[in-house]
Amino acid sequence: MRILLIEDNEELAEAVADYFKHLGHPLDWVGSAEEAERILAYQAFELLILDINLPGKDGYQFLKSLRRQGKSVPVLVLTARAEIDDRVSALDLGADDYLVKPFDFRELAARSRALIRRERGSASNEVRCGNLVFDPASRQVAVNDEPVDLRAREVQLLEVFLLNLDHVMTKEDLADKLYTFNEAHTPNAIEQTLTRLRKKLSDSSLVIKTIRGMGYLAHVDD
Repeated sequence: MRILLIEDNEELAEAVADYFKHLGHPLDWVGSAEEAERILAYQAFELLILDINLPGKDGYQFLKSLRRQGKSVPVLVLTARAEIDDRVSALDLGADDYLVKPFDFRELAARSRALIRRERGSASNEVRCGNLVFDPASRQVAVNDEPVDLRAREVQLLEVFLLNLDHVMTKEDLADKLYTFNEAHTPNAIEQTLTRLRKKLSDSSLVIKTIRGMGYLAHVDD
């Protein structure tokens, strides 16, 4: 999942970014609501993690504007404000969850996964495609009940395809979901990762086709 963190505490933001990177999730962060709005004008994210006490426009104002624009991206509020009135205000303005600082990183990650599941209409973490099973929480993959050893980037690419089955994905689409703004990648990086992924999943029901001149399409071969 591609995440945008809106947090003006640089030390905390870097810690959250490092934690999600360790889990295999690309996370970008900005220090103000205004920066977030500029980015959201051209880049899609699966989840926003939002602080309330921000310089300039605060989190409440950002939420109100976001929902007025009809954007339904899940928003997890992460703030030091612990009063019930603050929780109610955030949720009524369109927040999907609310977590008070200080917090446990494991809970933040679990709540993030839960919001993504809810957005996708799924009650379970597990994604099953024929004989392939993927657990986003543990980042584990199995084919015919046998574990498959994948590198972090391969897991990320697999997750993107599983969440976009039967949709053509261009290289640009994949790059947008795999890399943060600060990560450099070569034009052939995705192809190299895809080649390794296909080889490791050769016995699975998941087929990733190259659509000449368009991109890639993943589907389940029953």
